[in-house]
Amino acid sequence: MANLKHYFYALGRRKSATARVRVLPGKGTITINGMIAGDYFANSKAMLHEINKPFVLLDMQGKYDVTVVVSGGGHAGQVDAIRLGIAKALTVMDEDLKSTLRRADLLGRDPREKERKKFGLKGARKQRQFTKR
Repeated sequence: MANLKHYFYALGRRKSATARVRVLPGKGTITINGMIAGDYFANSKAMLHEINKPFVLLDMQGKYDVTVVVSGGGHAGQVDAIRLGIAKALTVMDEDLKSTLRRADLLGRDPREKERKKFGLKGARKQRQFTKR
């Protein structure tokens, strides 16, 4: 593994996914749960593009290595959690980047969560079918 002496840490969350992100100077490799990002999200180039969004916006592609430990949720929620974690770690690294990332809407957490199932209903809101007779 890369030299982890000096890194910038941030936590990103989305739905039930949590991503612990470390950004450190390097060659631009992104490692997710010990796997290269291209292998972890093998079927979706759009997800890889979404993860790299903060670096593309700041024109920093290939300058920083990212190691991520992500748990919970599905792939879409994990991607959003990782993207938020990377953006937050970059602001920890350099406070001047905060306004640029904020304007690009990369520092806001999406607050939507799954609504709980209610007692007596089939789901969160779905009720039993009404029978007139």
